[in-house]
Amino acid sequence: MIPQARCVMGSWQPVANLRDYVSQHPPGVTFFLCVLTLALTFLSLGSYTHTHRLPNPDTQDWNQFLSSLANLQLCARANGTAMETVSSPPFAKEEVCGTVLLNSTQSPPSITQLSLWVPLAVMDSSDIQSLSDLCLHGTLLASQLGLTGNEAVNVTLMFSSPSVGGNSHACLSVSAPTHILPPALLPPMCPANEGTSSPVRAIAMEISSQKPSASQSCYSLQYTPDPTLTAMLTQEELGLASRHLIQEPLIDS
Repeated sequence: MIPQARCVMGSWQPVANLRDYVSQHPPGVTFFLCVLTLALTFLSLGSYTHTHRLPNPDTQDWNQFLSSLANLQLCARANGTAMETVSSPPFAKEEVCGTVLLNSTQSPPSITQLSLWVPLAVMDSSDIQSLSDLCLHGTLLASQLGLTGNEAVNVTLMFSSPSVGGNSHACLSVSAPTHILPPALLPPMCPANEGTSSPVRAIAMEISSQKPSASQSCYSLQYTPDPTLTAMLTQEELGLASRHLIQEPLIDS
């Protein structure tokens, strides 16, 4: 009767039994905890992907393009003039600030020209008096704008009113090879009165890697990201990613 009493008493000590099992089987307990943690992680990830929209990391969008542009310091060329014609391969064109003059017979079919109304503001300037009807033009590399490749991209920014530190908009004209531009979710087109105003002072832009000289006019920009321009993962892509995350550990094991 005494051994039976000891068995009955042992069954009423779950904490002590669990402690003994953990101390005697550490590898099994560790494996169980890892599997439990992995299962909880997948459940949390699945719940998150069904309740939140996620950006597509493989798709370039205009938020990335405009954020990269805003991260550049734009300075007038040391030998720049008030109005300048810029030519760069693989295309050449005449630039008038607010108007892009193109000969359709000379423009290659792979070049796209866009005039977009974007939330870009001048945040800092070494030439405050020049902000009224400011227009900036320059030729940058695609890699400087967060795009793939090193093709030339002609960029023209027109600010119709001085708004240093404000949340204003600018008319952005872009001329670049079609295959490097973000494919979809375009910002709105510039209003009709933007881009048809009288010619204003144009400044050729270049990236300032050194401290600008006192004679240079430099500008810093701020971009306010637009969530509607971000390329999101579709439900099919989210489901495929979830299945891949679940199947990959099973295959590796």
